[in-house]
Formats: sequence, structure tokens, C-alpha cells
Amino acid sequence: MYYNNQFISLKKHLKERYIHLVEKSNNYRFEDEAKSDLAAFKAMKILEKINQFRYLEREVTV
Repeated sequence: MYYNNQFISLKKHLKERYIHLVEKSNNYRFEDEAKSDLAAFKAMKILEKINQFRYLEREVTV
């Protein structure tokens, strides 16, 4: 049960961070291309972790 709560809170944190970085990337798109690209890259890395969690979650429920 404890690990399940940690799993849920970490997944929630990653999703919030992903949304924040995507918004930051969109906001800086025309002002500072370097900041926009860096935020988009970090968002992609976080999305990769989120997809790993989805895969693990699928494995547990099957």
C-alpha cells in the first residue's frame, strides 16, 4: 500500500512537471528559442518516464 501511494504521487508530480514544461516551451517559442527547445527536451524526457510508468502499471494489472 505504501509503495502504491508513492507510485501515485510520483506519477502525479511527473504529469504536473510535464504540463509546466510544455507551457513554458510554448510561451518562449517566439521570444527565446533556446529556452523553448530546452523546456521541450526536458518535457520529452519526462514524458518518457511517464510512459514507463504506464507500461509498469499495465504489467501489474494484467
